[in-house]
Amino acid sequence: MRQQTHAHEGDVVVFNIGMTIRKPHRPDLWWTPFVAMPRMIAELSRNRAAADRGEAEDLGFLGAHTLMGRRGPWVVQYWRSTEDLYRYASSADAQHLPAWKKFNAVARKHPDAVGIWHETFAVPASGIETLYGNGASAGLGALTGTAEATRRGRGARERLGSQVA
Repeated sequence: MRQQTHAHEGDVVVFNIGMTIRKPHRPDLWWTPFVAMPRMIAELSRNRAAADRGEAEDLGFLGAHTLMGRRGPWVVQYWRSTEDLYRYASSADAQHLPAWKKFNAVARKHPDAVGIWHETFAVPASGIETLYGNGASAGLGALTGTAEATRRGRGARERLGSQVA
């Protein structure tokens, strides 16, 4: 079996964010936050591509995966640092702040219609272990590339805690 691991060097912030649609029959109350996240991900992805070409400041966004659950969407985002994530979230020039304000206005009037949630995990490089076998591509490796797994160690225990020079 061909074994790969993530190519990213350094710490990672894993940011899970989602919404819980409690009134599916009222899209007028949940559609706006539902479509806001894809717009933010598109904005961040455009920035990442421009930063890779040297045409924009890198915002620290590594990429995202969107999932759909029984109660609503869930996005797993990868960032270089919590500072980068918070800077984007509070930027007056980005999509997030206007969407957040719009959501809050609706949520105050209809608090039982849609819920939002997020979880932030700041993971040091020594706390990341990944394995992608036989060309599987997911998570961090799909977003930042892969390298031979033996680069970090032969087994999961060795890879977890390894520091690649």
